[in-house]
Amino acid sequence: MKVLIVGGGGREHAIATAVAKSDKVDKIYCAPGNAGIAKLAELVPIGVMEFDQLADFATEKKIDFAIIGPDDPLVGGIVDVFEKRGIKTFGPRQNAAILEGSKAFSKDLMKKYNIPTAQYENFDDPEKALAYLENAKMPIVLKADGLALGKGVLICNTLEEAKAGINTIMIDKKFGKSGNTVVIEEFMTGREVSVLSFVDGKTIKTMSSAQDHKRAKDNDEGLNTGGMGNFSPSPFYTDEVDDFCRKHIYQATVDAMAKEGRTFKGVIFFGLMLTEDGPKVLEFNARFGDPEAQVVLPRLKNDIIDVMIACCDGKLADLDLQFSDEAAVCVVLASDGYPEHYEKGFPITGFEAFEGKSDYFCFHAGTKFEGDKIVTNGGRVLGITALGKNVPEARAKAYEAVKWIDFENKYMRTDIGASVKA
Repeated sequence: MKVLIVGGGGREHAIATAVAKSDKVDKIYCAPGNAGIAKLAELVPIGVMEFDQLADFATEKKIDFAIIGPDDPLVGGIVDVFEKRGIKTFGPRQNAAILEGSKAFSKDLMKKYNIPTAQYENFDDPEKALAYLENAKMPIVLKADGLALGKGVLICNTLEEAKAGINTIMIDKKFGKSGNTVVIEEFMTGREVSVLSFVDGKTIKTMSSAQDHKRAKDNDEGLNTGGMGNFSPSPFYTDEVDDFCRKHIYQATVDAMAKEGRTFKGVIFFGLMLTEDGPKVLEFNARFGDPEAQVVLPRLKNDIIDVMIACCDGKLADLDLQFSDEAAVCVVLASDGYPEHYEKGFPITGFEAFEGKSDYFCFHAGTKFEGDKIVTNGGRVLGITALGKNVPEARAKAYEAVKWIDFENKYMRTDIGASVKA
């Protein structure tokens, strides 16, 4: 079969790597892809939001199956466009992708169906938001309602910070129209854990747990980013936590979406906070996380095409989803200055060290070809992932492997997975 992957980051490289293992796949295309994906797929110079052009290409090439990676096209309705053209597509339709596209919607859904989450209020009037803050307990969390590249969340320790945050989101429109509505949420404490899941509209099957490191600098200091590294599985995601989430969060979310007439097929990413009062939902994503995909998909034992088609066909219940017992750690190599100001276009060397190694992966996120060289083309450049018998072993291997790659202004956190002991 011919497969089209839409996207061009580390997540899509991880998806392409899994798809390339399938003996059902003869040809992979990726739009727009990156320099790493080019080893597995034919790159197509069409942007992820150019739905009609993508659908035209898929029709012309007789694509059998399309996989949508990023959030923007999913929330924008690309699956609806593809399906109207008769292209079988993995990912939620627009009315289901709202689970990620609107934080106000997802919070209201959780309140209506008693899915555990932080207390909150939604505001579309900045004056009312500011008035609410006067009597609110600090610290407090402000969330831009719409998509904001993972950066639309502000944790405010004082009333002054919170008021400034409302100005940033709702008046200065730092995140554009995503800040037309703001969610003001109680600040929760505990460990964060991510759980990705496959969903077919009725049945949900969870993948392995993972733990992200969002802040730019060691010890969780610095600005929020799209993610500086990850490990899987999380030792803090215990059987007890899993039992609770299965009873009160996972299936409840799938059922709630179906009851609302928003049947969800694809991947739901559950961002959880393990509080003293039990697990609560921090956020939903309507696709694979990035870099969560880079630590979860290398451990998937099933043919990913089988799993994705089962989701599309409503037959996930018939499938035995399996992951290896290995641990994985991903260290993001970024451009110094990310997530604010950084330079691009620096040549990258050292890729050959990964060739022929089944337990090391170099996932490209922000790279491109410049002549016959591969150069940096983003804030997050590469995700260096290693497998091991446990997290400390995988961590040691990943930090060994980051030394194989070199480029000017290379930057990384040095403490990914350091909290996990053997």
